[in-house]
Amino acid sequence: MKNVIFSADKIVMDAKISNKQEAITLAGQLLVQGEHVTDDYIRKMFEREELMTTYIGNGVAIPHGTNESKEFIKSSGISIIQVPNGVDFGNGNIAYLIIGIAGIGDEHLEILSNIAIVCSEEENVKTLVNATTKEAIIEIFERG
Repeated sequence: MKNVIFSADKIVMDAKISNKQEAITLAGQLLVQGEHVTDDYIRKMFEREELMTTYIGNGVAIPHGTNESKEFIKSSGISIIQVPNGVDFGNGNIAYLIIGIAGIGDEHLEILSNIAIVCSEEENVKTLVNATTKEAIIEIFERG
């Protein structure tokens, strides 16, 4: 995932989040603060979640915008939120790791694929959820 800028300022450790809406909003706000997207992108993240859950299993959710949200993306980036107590993404699916993504052009497919590979290993997810530093989280994703 070399083409995606990881930075500590887009990672929130030990977050206390009460619901899916709060999780998506925070993931989107981190992308806005990182200047990857405009505020309108967050609305598209909610639209995408209404179409189909972004929960991918193994305690991970990857909220992102719809195909129509491309105009609101300035650069590719991801945000990561660690939620040790978990947040319900519907149907009893509890996410402990929320990864907001925005990708220019088709980069979002590559980003999704790389995240899915890392998060398909249950051991990686446990390590990410239990990580005590932002650097440790970044290292796991860069290692792929």
